[in-house]
Amino acid sequence: MKLETHPKALLGILVATLAACSHNSTQSTDPAVDAAMIEQGKNIFRFDSFGDETQWTDTLRMHEVIRSAVDPTTALAVGLKVDSEALPAAVVQGIRNGSISLKSPATTVALLKLNAVVGLKGTVESVNGVDTLTRVGVTCALCHSTVDDSFAPGIGKRLDGWANRDLDPGAIIALSPALSAATKAVYNSWGKGRYDPRFNLDGKNGPQVIPPAYGLNGIHSVTVTGDGMDLEYWNRYVAVTQMGGHGTFSEPRTGVDVTNGTDDQVSGKLAALQAYQLSIAAPPAPAGSFDAAAAERGRVLFNGIGKCVTCHSGSDFTDANEHLHPPSDAVSEPEPNGAPSYASRSATRQYRTAPLRGLWQHAPYFHNGSAATLRDVVTTYNARQFLGLSDSQVNDLANYLGSL
Repeated sequence: MKLETHPKALLGILVATLAACSHNSTQSTDPAVDAAMIEQGKNIFRFDSFGDETQWTDTLRMHEVIRSAVDPTTALAVGLKVDSEALPAAVVQGIRNGSISLKSPATTVALLKLNAVVGLKGTVESVNGVDTLTRVGVTCALCHSTVDDSFAPGIGKRLDGWANRDLDPGAIIALSPALSAATKAVYNSWGKGRYDPRFNLDGKNGPQVIPPAYGLNGIHSVTVTGDGMDLEYWNRYVAVTQMGGHGTFSEPRTGVDVTNGTDDQVSGKLAALQAYQLSIAAPPAPAGSFDAAAAERGRVLFNGIGKCVTCHSGSDFTDANEHLHPPSDAVSEPEPNGAPSYASRSATRQYRTAPLRGLWQHAPYFHNGSAATLRDVVTTYNARQFLGLSDSQVNDLANYLGSL
C-alpha cells in the first residue's frame, strides 16, 4: 500500500509550505548553532514574505480588499487563523466581552498590526489619523500552520507544520479585483484545504491537498512527486513561483524559469527555513483516538497480506529516499473531475511513497484528497490491489494507520 500526500505550495497563500524543507547538508553539528538557525528559520517560516508584497499588494491589490471588506468573522470563515499568544490582554478581554467587533474590517487591520493573523504580513500606517493597511504579503505559515482553537474556533496557539485544511486559498485569491471572472472561477473551484501549485504556470486545473510540513527529517523526496532532493528545492519553488517572493527558480525538466524583482530575498533564508521545518516532529496520535487492539491486528496486516510495508518501509514508513514510483502504482488516479495526472505536470512524472507519521491528523488522503478517511484509503487499496481483506480487516488496518 502506498499512501500519498500532496506537495506544499501556494500562490498567495500557500507556501507553505508551503513550505516544504538532505537535511544534514545544511545543519551544523554544533547544537548551539543549530538552535540559533532553527530559531531563525521559525521566524522566517512565520513572518517572512520574501518581498511578495509586490504580488499581493501591487498586482493583486489584496490590501484593498482586506481593509475594506474582510472582517475577522469572514477571515475565520475562509480558514484564516489568529495567534492568541500575539494578542494583548486588552484585546483578549475586548473579544470576550464583545467591545471589540468581529464584524469590522478595522479589527482585521488591528490584528494584522499585531502580527496575529497566521500567515499574513501587513504594513499598517496612520492615514488621516486612521490605522490603514497599505501593504500585505503572505508567509509559509498561511498554508502550513494552524492553531489549537484553545481560545475559540480558529483562534489559539500556533501549530507550525500542520496543514491548514480549513483554509480556502482559492476563494481568498479570487477576492482580488485584478483577476478575470474566468480565473476567479478556477480559484473558487478548489475548495477548502486544496491548492494547485502549478496552475499559474501550466494553466491546468488540478488542485491538491495542502500537505503538512512536519515529520520530514531524513526524508529527501519531500513532495508528492519528489521533484527535489530536499526542502530547499521546494521552498524556493513555492517562495518564488507561488508566493511571488523576490528571487529565481529554474527547472529545465518542466520549463519553469521565474525571476521576481531585482533583489534576491529567498536564497539566503533557505538553509534556516529548512532547518526549522526539519525540526518539527509529526504529532503522535491522541490517546483514545484509535482502537489499540484493532491497531495491533492492523500492524500484522500492514506487514503481511496488506503488503503496505513493501513501499511504506523503515522507521519513516517510506521508500522515498531510494526510488519513486510510476503513476500506474498510484491507486488515487485518475484525478477527480477529469484533471490531468498530477505526476504528468511534475519534473519527475512519478510519485513518492508518502511517510505515514502523523497520518491521523491530515485528512483527506492521497495527493488529490480523493479519500476522505483512512478507512476509505484502505478500502481503495483493497479493491484496486485485490488484497482480499474482510471488512473487519479493513477496519483494523485503518486503526493501525491512525495510530502512527
